[in-house]
Amino acid sequence: MERYNRITNKNFREIVLLKAKPCAWGKCRFCDYIDDNSENIPEMVRLNREVLSHVTGEFGVLEVIDSASCFELPEETLQDIKKVVDEKKIKKLFFESHWMYRKRLNEMREFFGIPIVYKIGIETFDEDFRENYLNKHADFKSPEEVAALFDSPCLMVGIQGQTREMIARDIEILKKYFKLGTVNVYTDNTTDVKKDSELIQWFTKEYRWLLDDPSVEVLFENTDFGVGD
Repeated sequence: MERYNRITNKNFREIVLLKAKPCAWGKCRFCDYIDDNSENIPEMVRLNREVLSHVTGEFGVLEVIDSASCFELPEETLQDIKKVVDEKKIKKLFFESHWMYRKRLNEMREFFGIPIVYKIGIETFDEDFRENYLNKHADFKSPEEVAALFDSPCLMVGIQGQTREMIARDIEILKKYFKLGTVNVYTDNTTDVKKDSELIQWFTKEYRWLLDDPSVEVLFENTDFGVGD
């Protein structure tokens, strides 16, 4: 399992994949990422501390991800991240949070004392598909609601049941309301949600220009950020 990497194609930064407690929601239909969760706090803290030891501060920017939200990281790990931020002179953090924590985002900003770019797994702005099929538990009604709180939505494309029109609308919303974003091309896993290969081929051709867009990162594999398994 790779847990540290340097991202040097867009938005230069270091990235670490840490262990966290189980996702507070944990019911997204497409997600089998929970295998990296743990209840063993001392072991998590030890592992996370070792991973954080690789951070150099080269870019002054650090992204911290885990298999849940940043709010599921152990308190000791948050303290360790704060120590790295101070010692390595990190000037900006990237965190990811579930919609359910939207009223707590400023807690992290106050704790770390530096700007935080908050990512959020939206998957799609199509409410029916997001809530009734993917079971995302993010009950916002408009892109403006999300943009008022979060900086960078993560979209998912290429799922059976999605349409070209849904994806086109999602990309349009991403570009209109947000300065940053990530598009994840869906890959099959152990869940019953399956990829639509024809839709992925269409997206890859139709939205190839996103590869040259400095504000949008397209991940064709879950490990394209250089971390994970």
